[in-house]
Amino acid sequence: MLKSTTDRYGAVPITIHWLSAIVIIVAIATGFQAGNAIDPAIKAGFLRIHIPIAISVLLLTVIRIVWWLFDRKPQPVKGSPVWQERLARAVHIGFYVIILGMIASGIGMIILSGAGPTVLSDGAGQLPNFQDYPPRAPHGLGANLLLAFLAAHVGAALYHHFIRRDGLLWRMWYGHR
Repeated sequence: MLKSTTDRYGAVPITIHWLSAIVIIVAIATGFQAGNAIDPAIKAGFLRIHIPIAISVLLLTVIRIVWWLFDRKPQPVKGSPVWQERLARAVHIGFYVIILGMIASGIGMIILSGAGPTVLSDGAGQLPNFQDYPPRAPHGLGANLLLAFLAAHVGAALYHHFIRRDGLLWRMWYGHR
């Protein structure tokens, strides 16, 4: 099934979810590596990976948002307190806000610094100090918030899987359980 039902997610949202997870982890890793790199060539190398991956995150996020306009979401897991459902919803909305904010601040840094040609070409040329540009602060804050949200998200999934044993995690995987 491509679309979701009342008790589980369909193949399309499952695929978007897991692809997003992978590319977000790669984007975070390469972003932190670029931010911590001292050698400009190494920094540019990480940015040449980071930027296309970040664009992939943007595309998957937009596809996911559009998909939800036409797909139903499964009902909450039976027995979940209302506060958990509200918190889960807030975390998911937070993911979208943080991701879109990080994309905007990343684009802002590239445009304001003029680093695009240097980063996206062979890396020849001088990289700017991204700390000198205002979008750098929200970009770094967003990265740390994204890590916190990912930890909360994974922690909640593991809690449901191993403590509550309510099948929540299986709803976001292929096949039936």
